Amino acid sequence: MVIIDKKTGDYKVDENGLHAADYVIAKYLNARLLESRIGYTNIAGSLAGVMERLSK
Repeated sequence: MVIIDKKTGDYKVDENGLHAADYVIAKYLNARLLESRIGYTNIAGSLAGVMERLSK
């Protein structure tokens, strides 16, 4: 996942989007974040509801 601060253009790449977001927010308290998945996976996250595993 890549998290980008829309205002400064600074970004962080991490396997976990929440860890990357925490890093950017620690640098810029009022960061406006944009998240994008890099590569391909079945699912990156869920905005609402339940995430189910499709395969092991």
